[in-house]
Amino acid sequence: MHILSITADNINREHICCAIGNDKENTRRAQGKKDWLSNRFSEGLIFKRFDARGKIFVEYVPIETVWKPLVGKNYMVINCLWVSGQFKGQGLSKQLLDECLHDARSAGMDGIAVVTSTKVKPFLTDKKFYLRHGFETVDTAPPYFELLALKFRPDALNPHFADHVKNGSTHQARPGFTFVYSNQCPFMEDYGGRVYVEMARQHGFEAQAIQLKNFEEAQQLGSPFGTFGAWFDGAFQFHELMTEAKFEQYLNSLKNGQ
Repeated sequence: MHILSITADNINREHICCAIGNDKENTRRAQGKKDWLSNRFSEGLIFKRFDARGKIFVEYVPIETVWKPLVGKNYMVINCLWVSGQFKGQGLSKQLLDECLHDARSAGMDGIAVVTSTKVKPFLTDKKFYLRHGFETVDTAPPYFELLALKFRPDALNPHFADHVKNGSTHQARPGFTFVYSNQCPFMEDYGGRVYVEMARQHGFEAQAIQLKNFEEAQQLGSPFGTFGAWFDGAFQFHELMTEAKFEQYLNSLKNGQ
């Protein structure tokens, strides 16, 4: 296998790993992600994957245009580094990380940053992987987010979470649920923008969805995870893309005050 860069020139003929099914639904989702990527290349986003049919890719972007509430200058931020299934345990994650390291150094950046968590959480790379490769914790945000950085220069200023996410609230909070999502993940428009709203309302909760349209909105309104965040009565709840059955359990627990 070798690493392939997805660019504006080849994105229409290449799969992008997140949604690789050939059925109509996944084709639609993948196209939504491709459209999002196509609009981000001019903002410095880089997407690379191994040339195999699977989820083995890395996506990163300069902190100035990152779709997360981060503050800093001259860092590259890893949006997602994913190696799944049969491809685990082959050193592929390190190879993808090395791609980001090379590109950040070549661009004269001060380091690399990544959002992870205090404990293993869905869709967040285990921080142990990054710690093994020299990253250090430079900031935290409730309830479980950590910002790690690998600095190329010891005197470089640390990036940090924006102040407004340090209390776990959102500017757009209203009574009930607020789901904030972007098309960075091909599944979020269906779930964060529709399914969760409908299910919450069926349980008697007020609910709204906010689709992030640009990195400025994401830096102001997004969760530390970036792609998705769920708030209830203004308090952050989770970033996980739950199955409908699991979200149903969550709603029942919330109704029962558990």
